[in-house]
Amino acid sequence: MADYQFAQSRTGAVGDTSTDVGLRKFMLGVYNKLTLGIALAGLLAFVAGTVPAVTQLVFGTPLVYVVQWGPIALLVGSMFFMKNPSPLGTGIMYWSIVTLLGLGLGVWVAMAESSTGFATRGGTNMSLTYVTIAKAFLITASAFAALSLWGYTTKRNLSGIGNFAVMALWGVVALSLLNFILPPSGMFEWIIMGAVFLLSAVLVATETQHLKNGYYQYAGDARSLAVMTNWGALNFFISFVNMFRIVLMLLASRE
Repeated sequence: MADYQFAQSRTGAVGDTSTDVGLRKFMLGVYNKLTLGIALAGLLAFVAGTVPAVTQLVFGTPLVYVVQWGPIALLVGSMFFMKNPSPLGTGIMYWSIVTLLGLGLGVWVAMAESSTGFATRGGTNMSLTYVTIAKAFLITASAFAALSLWGYTTKRNLSGIGNFAVMALWGVVALSLLNFILPPSGMFEWIIMGAVFLLSAVLVATETQHLKNGYYQYAGDARSLAVMTNWGALNFFISFVNMFRIVLMLLASRE
């Protein structure tokens, strides 16, 4: 399934970066929403991968196309239909994408549950267990925490590289779709995955700084901060899932 990024909206403003109680509360709200999203996605993935009736429904019916392409459709649609985003609208967007991506991750759980291997379109053989999934999660969580901490503490303005990474990642998504048309290539497949991982990692740091600066820009505007919380959690969640998938595929290819 194609990888995704990025939700609205970006500002280049750099405000007072001194730490205060309000900023900590705001960032904690984003991370709490992200944590709940990861927990829900993990639960949905487990159910979709271990309950036969749900597995058949999600992966054996046309619903699989909704799970596979729904997140991209929602993200692209938000660019046209959410010009003035609201807390409710962005909240629905966040939980909808969490649900769809969580169900999609169920395919990995199903493979671990049945102990079956598979080969990618590029010819890379994969096999995984629950231990592999746990390792991938811990590696991703550790990398995410380090990158977000760096984005929070660095004095360098990352807005330029962040905007470039967003555009570059959409370009990589286009290349990944093109890969379905071109002859299979294991090298091209790994190049795409490496690019997705690196760009997603960059976006974790830049989004952290964007949220930190945005807090000072919209301080006192509860509506705008609520919207930023939802967008921030969504962008973090998408980056986390992108990185997790790549790490999982790397570990599974070595099992």
